[in-house]
Parts: sequence; structure tokens; C-alpha cells
Amino acid sequence: MSATEYLRVSDLHAFYGESHILHGIDFSVRRGECISLLGRNGAGRTTTLRALMGLTGKRTGSIMLNGREVINMPPHRIAQLGVGYCPEERGIYSSLSCEENLLLPPVVGSGGMSIEELYEMFPNLKDRRHSQGTRLSGGEQQMLAMARILRTGARLLLLDEISEGLAPVIVQKLADIIRQLKQRDYTIVLVEQNFLFAAPLADRMLVVEHGQIVAEIAQHELKDKLAYLNEVLGV
Repeated sequence: MSATEYLRVSDLHAFYGESHILHGIDFSVRRGECISLLGRNGAGRTTTLRALMGLTGKRTGSIMLNGREVINMPPHRIAQLGVGYCPEERGIYSSLSCEENLLLPPVVGSGGMSIEELYEMFPNLKDRRHSQGTRLSGGEQQMLAMARILRTGARLLLLDEISEGLAPVIVQKLADIIRQLKQRDYTIVLVEQNFLFAAPLADRMLVVEHGQIVAEIAQHELKDKLAYLNEVLGV
């Protein structure tokens, strides 16, 4: 394992009950890198994130996180090692205010952002800090879901469809935030249907089909591979 390699996934298989979803996923992510998992719905991208977090059924293979094997660890132990998962459904507590939602998760790492830092990064949340979770717009809920994992001290961020259904101005704001996080040396795995959102942010794109990674495309190869991506993604 190289000094800069933060995550290495080898021959990862994952199951939901009897359903075999991931068929030997292999990839690695360097510290401070952003990669995007691309593919059609049902290809296994979200299951990959859930398997990294220990949220699927049976898993086999290897998940090395910062030099530690985590394949047999429960989700709370994986989170304590600095992994933050932002699920597509966001998981905002509707009865709590924006700020109460932000304060809820435990701090697991030493580098968690303070409430003040988060409000600087997400000014919308500062304005809405006393609003109930259900009163927040979709974009504000997405920002809250991201801010919440940044407060915990997580250094590896697993982000699932964070741009889905949001207004272009909010999508642009989320892209700016991901750029800031990359500058701060966060390691990011993005699952995105919105190729135009993911492509400029990702250092590498991994194409997932039928629970396997079938192609890897570096940022500088993007122009040459657009026809291929249109074909496999049905863009």
C-alpha cells in the first residue's frame, strides 16, 4: 500500500439476502483524491458505498482503510475510523432544528469542523439554523447532510447522488464545496447520475456495470472517452 493510498478495495462482493449485487469490485483512492462511480441505475454504485460502510448483508473481499482491514467491522466502527456517508435519502430528523441536526452525530476524529466553520462554508444553514428539518428546502437538506458528516471529523466522504433534483444554483454551490474539501485534503467517492456535475470534480471516473468496474477514465482522458461514456451511461 502506497503512502498516499487511503482506501483500497479488492475483490469486494456484497449481497442483499440471496441477491448477489457486487461481483468483485476493485479500486483504490489516494488521499485527497475525488473519484466518481458512474453507471446506469442498478449497476451497483450505491451498493458499493453501502458495502464500504458495512450497510449491506454479507460482504467478502478486502476493504483497507488507511492501512486497516475493515471488511468485518460494523458500521459504527467504520464511522469511528473517519468515514462519513451521505445517503441519497439524506436522513434529516424532521422534528429537530437545522442546528440540532448538525450537533447530533458524535465527533469521531480530531479534525472535525466547528459549527462556525460550517456556517461559513454553508451560509444558507446559518440563516436557517433554527428552522425545523422539514421546513428546509431540498438543497438546504442536502447541505445539512454534508455539513453533518464534516462536523464528525470524517476524512473519507461517501456522497450518494448529492445533486439529484436540485436547482442549478445549488448544484453549483455543492460543486464549489467539493472543490474546497479537495483543497483541504479530504478524500471523496461520488456516486452521481449527473455526469456534468461529477466530471469536472473527479480526478478519475470508474464505470460500474453489473457489480464490477469495467473502465477507469482519468480527468485528462475525458474528451477522448465521451463517446464511450455516452454509450455506457445512456446520457
